[in-house]
Amino acid sequence: MENQKSGQVINDTPFDPAREQSYREWREKKLQKYPKSLDRLVVDIEDPLNLSDSEFQAVMERLRKTNMAIYTGPADPDSDRDMVRGLARRFGLEHLDNHMGADEDAISSLTVQEDALHKGFIPYTTRPIAWHTDGYYNDSEHQILGMVLHCVRPAAEGGANQLLDHEILYMLLRDRNPAYIRSLMHPEAMTIPENVMNGKLVRPARTGPVFSILPGGQLHMRYTDRSRSIQWRDDPMTLEAVEVLKALLKTRSPYHFEGRLAPGQGLICNNVLHTRSGFEDAGEGRLLFRARYYDRIADT
Repeated sequence: MENQKSGQVINDTPFDPAREQSYREWREKKLQKYPKSLDRLVVDIEDPLNLSDSEFQAVMERLRKTNMAIYTGPADPDSDRDMVRGLARRFGLEHLDNHMGADEDAISSLTVQEDALHKGFIPYTTRPIAWHTDGYYNDSEHQILGMVLHCVRPAAEGGANQLLDHEILYMLLRDRNPAYIRSLMHPEAMTIPENVMNGKLVRPARTGPVFSILPGGQLHMRYTDRSRSIQWRDDPMTLEAVEVLKALLKTRSPYHFEGRLAPGQGLICNNVLHTRSGFEDAGEGRLLFRARYYDRIADT
């Protein structure tokens, strides 16, 4: 199969719909001892900037199996930004996505913000966020492959996340009908309309696949469950695949994880599918740091 981003040919990836035996072998290995609860993803870390070998290996074990891990470290608001970048670097995440809403260091402060730059963007409000992968609107050369989401202060109430490994969703769809995968890998499967603010074009329309294969043979996904900011390819199989995908996301399974990060906790992942429930603020207000990377976590 030709990689839709790099153009190189990958001969041994299980994510090629034409390679059934490779997929079956990968599927069996993937499901062996797959965690069935969020607490199985958690690793206690004493010093995020100086991981012990055992701490590093524990995080990597979870990343290789589920594409995500939850770390629990000391709550230290004064050094959390440096900690996020240092921890990410330890796992091979270097190249930050310095997008429009990010702070000067390219790390976003996810808190309620009503200034002209942030107002109207859901992550900076108390509203719920539907299933998505980060940066689904980015162009093909700047896809978000890795991410760290670190909690400084949780909301007074609400603000929980649901998480789902995108490889698991791929598996559930392929087991239903391999044609769904072929449709969702089409280079024109999903279009994010242009973004115009105050009469100026901020971002052109972006068209691309939902599922794609990275140069190293790994699976990547770009998706949003929003309906007003997305256009699907007008093809019967694509539209059927999207309906099944949406139903799978909404149907709780042993592979769906849900929880709320506490101060000092964070999610490190290969941009897995996630949501956020609505929340209520009090006092200083909810604050999470989000670092989005063009890199995938090394050795996963």
